[in-house]
Amino acid sequence: VMSASTARSQPLTFEVHRSAAPASVEARQTILANPGFGKHFTDHMVLATWERGRGWHDGQVTAYGPLSLMPSAAVLHYAQEIFEGLKAYRHEDGSIWSFRPEANAERLRRSARRLALPELPVDEFVESLRALVSVDHEWVPAAGTGETSLYLRPFMFASEAFLGVRPADVVTYSVIASPAGAYFAGGLKPVTLWVSTDFARAGAGGTGAAKCGGNYASSLAGQLEGIEHGCDQAVFLDSGTHEYIEELGGMNLFFVTKDGRLVTPELTGTILEGITRASIIELGKELGLDPEERRIPIEEWKDGARSGEIVEIFACGTAAVITPVGELRWDGGSVDHRRDGVEVGEITQSIRSQLLDIQYGRAEDTHGWMTRLV
Repeated sequence: VMSASTARSQPLTFEVHRSAAPASVEARQTILANPGFGKHFTDHMVLATWERGRGWHDGQVTAYGPLSLMPSAAVLHYAQEIFEGLKAYRHEDGSIWSFRPEANAERLRRSARRLALPELPVDEFVESLRALVSVDHEWVPAAGTGETSLYLRPFMFASEAFLGVRPADVVTYSVIASPAGAYFAGGLKPVTLWVSTDFARAGAGGTGAAKCGGNYASSLAGQLEGIEHGCDQAVFLDSGTHEYIEELGGMNLFFVTKDGRLVTPELTGTILEGITRASIIELGKELGLDPEERRIPIEEWKDGARSGEIVEIFACGTAAVITPVGELRWDGGSVDHRRDGVEVGEITQSIRSQLLDIQYGRAEDTHGWMTRLV
């Protein structure tokens, strides 16, 4: 059994070794003017090592660059790997904040337990973000430049050079950062979804609730099938009956009903417990909606969209925050949710605006969701 405190006396700290060749001011400004998503990376990264019997050690902020791995590194063969995704936002006064990083830290710990990896304490996770953003703060886009942010990607993997199916004795933790532009550069656009009936993202007892690369790899074939049918993404159903909605390849789903319910698939252990998802449930209550977490048959979606019982549908996640759903297609049919030419529903828009206003410091953070990094 691994615990975060195995053979440890000192908390993990991050020594700074600055890059000898950081990007020039001009190069950085050019990237920040049009960063896209996940294409450009900051000058530095966080690294730390865990060894069985020794615990976490050698935390550092160092120059961003290639990792050195042996061809026998366990992660390349047995996929013992987990990650997180969150953003740093610059507020009007220049300070830099993150949204619910403690929740990401707790989820990383849950993922670590499921993948038999060592747990990183919550404080040390948050400190790793702070250490990196403090050094690379100039990469956080300016306030008032739209939905721009610095995307943070903490991850952990089995780096031990060993071929054998067992939990690794050496593990690497890292954080990299990438400036992100608005996800919907040309304004908020509804997506078209494909119902995947041949592929499941995860199964009962599997890794669906963990944020590990394998879940995303297993969603790609369904996504490709959706693209072949002119859709943006795929909706996955439960692996047992193929009757109940689970999630998209990387986003949770919400349905707004005519009678004011905010319905989302319940956490069955096969879908990811999204932090945006949990926040929307809270905000929904404040908007007078009645949140409902339960199993939702795909037929209920089709029927509800046709009858007008379901008035709005949206997906949510860290990258896009909230994405309206315009149409659902499946083998043999389709249904469009847009009513009277309205592209984005009022409630979808309202929840999205509320979340963004909290994240960018434009609204009071009554929930204590924001953590200052710099």
